[in-house]
Amino acid sequence: MSLRTYIQSFLLAPVVVAAAWLAMPSPSAAQTKELKQVPIRTTDPSSGAAMFKSYCASCHGTVGKGDGPAVVALKVAPGDLTLLSKNNGGKFPELRVFGVLEGTIPLASHGSRDMPMWGDLFRSLALGDNSSPHLRMRNLTEYVRTIQVK
Repeated sequence: MSLRTYIQSFLLAPVVVAAAWLAMPSPSAAQTKELKQVPIRTTDPSSGAAMFKSYCASCHGTVGKGDGPAVVALKVAPGDLTLLSKNNGGKFPELRVFGVLEGTIPLASHGSRDMPMWGDLFRSLALGDNSSPHLRMRNLTEYVRTIQVK
């Protein structure tokens, strides 16, 4: 087993994936909701769009409006990422977005921190390449900038 496979299989924190699985309700029980979690998969660090699709769309939706398929299982609905600039006086909050991805800026709205600390997960994919996690967070931040409403 390669070091990369070992790390991805056993050491990586699980991340929320594309679908929330609903338990089948019994006639006497209320419907319960669960998130399926799997180890992080590698994507192209140069593509913010590919990373968003793989890492963010399950909760934030394919266009960032907070309507992904996993929303039904979250305690607090994810924010509409397309409104970040609008809600910040028309200026994209680049450092805040980067800090949230890095895990240095906490989000009170996430309560128990359902949103993974992407910085730690991206660092786990780097396997010694210290520039890769920064590149991932930078390109993902830039992608979120491109989906802002005008």
